Amino acid sequence: MDYLELTISVSPREPWTEILTAELAEMGFESFVDTEEGVQAYAPADRVNLEEVIKNSLLSAENTEVTFELEQKIIPHQNWNAQWESDFHPVEVEDYLTIVAPFHDKENRKGMVVEIQPQMSFGTGHHQTTWLMSKALFEIDSMPADVLDMGTGTGVLAVIAENLGANSILAIDIEDWSVVNAIENGARNQCSKIEFLCGDVDLINGKEFGLIIANINKNVLKAHMESYSLALKNKGILLLSGFFDSDVDELVTFASKFSLKVNRIYSKETWAGIWLTKE
Repeated sequence: MDYLELTISVSPREPWTEILTAELAEMGFESFVDTEEGVQAYAPADRVNLEEVIKNSLLSAENTEVTFELEQKIIPHQNWNAQWESDFHPVEVEDYLTIVAPFHDKENRKGMVVEIQPQMSFGTGHHQTTWLMSKALFEIDSMPADVLDMGTGTGVLAVIAENLGANSILAIDIEDWSVVNAIENGARNQCSKIEFLCGDVDLINGKEFGLIIANINKNVLKAHMESYSLALKNKGILLLSGFFDSDVDELVTFASKFSLKVNRIYSKETWAGIWLTKE
């Protein structure tokens, strides 16, 4: 199957990138990669009509507040897996962790090893925010028993949490194809304590967690913040990422409204993560 790759530059980036991503998801795009300029979106080439997509999305809006630049490319079927494999190198998170694919050599691995089959979903460890959340998990002195991984993607963070001692992990994603991939990756790593579900934040109503991991994007994190606070045990940890350095102050201030106090801030290149504690 050939894939359509759209590279979209958005000015100003916020909040228009999140709005556009939501629109494209409804139109058949399956995967998104945040960039400093906007977003890259992927869809099976035979399932989307680019003219219709442009016509029925922000891309066609005559809006003086926002401008878009669009590039498109077809990735042939025969090159799809080869491209992933050529781009997917082992990821080292300091001395804590090595994230590998099944086709990688077993040499030169440090710390915990997590094997992920690369697919078109967020969370292989190559993205800076997944790297940041992985590092934060290893810096928790005692892994809480009950963990939520919201927006699990490939499931890599849930796998790490189980390997670090969590007894029960709920891993949720809104995309069914991500959940299928995450289930496969959980099995690949012999995980038995992760429940993968397809859905949204309402699935956590009435549940409690000692640790919540949410690697999504700023606007979704703000929309979910009250739900996270309600579901987080007293003194519980909330790890957030999926946003830029420039968003940190806004998110810290917003989280404080829900009894969430900043413990530390992580950064890698232009991306950031926040460790919050419920007081």
